[in-house]
Amino acid sequence: MKFLIDECLSPALAKMALEKGYGESSHVVWLKLGGLKDWELKPIILEGDWTFVTKNSVDFRGPKDKPGAKGQYADVAIHAGLICLNGPPGMDLDLQIELFEQALIELDNDEDLVNRVLEISFEDGEELRVLRYALPKE
Repeated sequence: MKFLIDECLSPALAKMALEKGYGESSHVVWLKLGGLKDWELKPIILEGDWTFVTKNSVDFRGPKDKPGAKGQYADVAIHAGLICLNGPPGMDLDLQIELFEQALIELDNDEDLVNRVLEISFEDGEELRVLRYALPKE
């Protein structure tokens, strides 16, 4: 598995992935792809077989209550996985790291993310929430 970290998240997450043994992981900015629109990034993610990590969940998985109804992955038949880190607006680095660490723990238990979304959420003072589901729906 190799992660591509979205430019809206810190490059520190890509460094974490590399340190944890995900040796082909990278960051959008490191690949000189910063500034691309989501729809321009999508074919690069899919063709590169990247597991994409973002905090722009709605843009990629669609609305929270109807994942797959819209978003960049709505029409994707097969993908290497999507990890959504959901936090408050202006999520700081410490929370990004905490959420990504939890995602890596979840992947230690079950690494298969093909056509799956892994959401790690800490919003509105709630407890940390983990959700995994198929996208597209099976």
